[in-house]
Parts: sequence; structure tokens; C-alpha cells
Amino acid sequence: MRAHKEITIYDIAEALNLSPATISRGLKDHPAIRKDTRKRIVEKARELGYQHNSFASSLRRNKTNTIGVIVPRLNSYFMSTIIAGMERVANNAGYNLIISQSMESLKKEIANVNTLFNSRVDGLLASLGYETEDIAHFESLINKGIPLIFFDRVFEHPKCTNIIIDNYKAGYEVTSHLIGQGCKRIVHISASQKRNVYADRLRGYKHALSDHGIAYDESLVFVNNLSDQAGVEVSSAILKMDPLPDGIFSSNDACAVSCIRELKQAGIKIPQEIAVAGFNDDPLSKVIEPNLTSVRYPGEEMGEMAASTLIRRLDRLEGVNLNTIVLKHNLIIRESSKRTDS
Repeated sequence: MRAHKEITIYDIAEALNLSPATISRGLKDHPAIRKDTRKRIVEKARELGYQHNSFASSLRRNKTNTIGVIVPRLNSYFMSTIIAGMERVANNAGYNLIISQSMESLKKEIANVNTLFNSRVDGLLASLGYETEDIAHFESLINKGIPLIFFDRVFEHPKCTNIIIDNYKAGYEVTSHLIGQGCKRIVHISASQKRNVYADRLRGYKHALSDHGIAYDESLVFVNNLSDQAGVEVSSAILKMDPLPDGIFSSNDACAVSCIRELKQAGIKIPQEIAVAGFNDDPLSKVIEPNLTSVRYPGEEMGEMAASTLIRRLDRLEGVNLNTIVLKHNLIIRESSKRTDS
């Protein structure tokens, strides 16, 4: 089967008996071309099926007006709010986003980086997967001077900016709150310690215990993928403990909600017997009964900050002068952890 011929401005010029230069300017809505001529050009282009070759144009300008985004997973409320913030800022500035997900796989993350590099993105926004131990696969962009900004799950590099919240402080605050409600045996559910967010929350948990005179017990720390199923498995392990823990601090809301559901089904009273707190303040936190105490993480603001910082760099409005930008978080106390009025 013969491939359809690609329509060019020369075909439109021949059909209208105009010069290719006139066609080019008319398609760009140039004021030097009469309005009726511009209309004829656009109508003929549509009739012939002309497609503007933005890739060739971007090669000439050495700019594609596209920004690459790599996230660990797209099926996350938190990540969707980040992307919404990025898209709003990028679109207002005339940029488009190319979004990909690593699915927590280093192999897929490397493939995403290579694809976006070969797509000639102007800059890259990335949140790292569980398996990533170094950022050698990002060096092709860094060496070419393509701006790279890490958000949420980050990596320290002198040529990259990191956008985070203070996860250590948040972990400390959640644990201290549970202790303030009378908890002394607090389970902490975490994920890959290669990632700053989880390592810092665990560090905050440990320091809060220490500052309140409670010994750290490694058997109370679970490291998994923070999924609903992980919550089921942790709950099963908790129910076998003697004595039972009296508090749970989960590093995300999905796992915390799963724990509440499973423990309630087993007859455990929440928060009277086990107080529970999560992280991210997903909509889930206000659906589960009792409503879940959680850390409000400014996802949309993080996305906006990441995109605007990158675009300022692309537009040469600022250089690499900030290595880390820390956004504010809030501990939202709800019924799942409230045993006292404090």
C-alpha cells in the first residue's frame, strides 16, 4: 500500500499560485499578508491535509518548547496534583509536558530518560523510583546543559535543584503527636531507604522516640511498597504481636487506610487501642472512618514551583543558585489518632 504524500508549503503555494514565502508567512498569521489571503491559505492547507512540522522547526530554533516529566507512578493522587501544578505553569509559559512513569523500576527510568533526551526536551523534571541508587543515566542531560530539577524524591547534585518538604521534621511531628496521645509502641511503615522521603521520615520517627525517652525497636519498622496489600500484610503481622502496638505511623495514606480497615475487621478499636496516622492527605483520609490524621503535602504548589523554576532557567532569568527549595507542610489531626484534647 502506498504511503500518503506529505503535504508541504510548496504544494499549497502551487495550488494557490502564490510564493512559498507568502504561504509560510500566511500560516504564521503574519500581519504583512492580507487577511483574505491568510484565510485562503489556511483553508487550502486544511483541505490538502497540511501538518506543520514542529520537529523540523524546533531543530532550526534549537528549542522544542517541551519539558519532560518522570514520575514513579501516575496512579497516585499526590503525583496527579503535582502534574496539574506543572501543567498549569508550563502551558501558561508556552511549554508542553511529555509525561512518563518509571513504575519504580530503574530499567524503565533509564529508558524514560533516554527517550526524553532523544526527544530533545528543553528541560527535565524528575522524581526518582525506589531502585535508583545514582543518577548516572541523567548525566547525558547534565553534560549538555539541559536543566534538571528533582522534586519530592530527589538526589543531591551541584547542577540540579531539589524541591522537597522537610520530611525529617514531618516524621518527627507525626511521631511526637502519637506519643502525645499516649502511644509508646509505635509501628512505622516505610519504603525504600534509598529515597530521601522515606529515609528522612524514619530518621524523624527515631529522633522523636529518643527525645521522648522511648527505645527504638527495629521489629516495629516495616519496609514495603506502601500499597493497599502491604497494609493488609502489616496488619496481619501487627495482630500477631504480643503486646500489640498502640500506634501506627504510615508513610502514605493508602497503606494507613488499609491498616485501619483490616484492624477494625479484627475488632481493634481505632484510635482507642491503636492510633493511626498517614502521610500525603489524600482524599482517602477523609473517607475512611475514623477520618485519618495525615500530613498535608503541597503537591500542586510543588509542581508549580518545579515548573516555574525550570522555565526561569530556560528563559535565562536565573541560574543554578538554589540547590534545595523546601516547601511548607502541615500535620492535619483527625479522629484516627485523637485520644485526648491535646
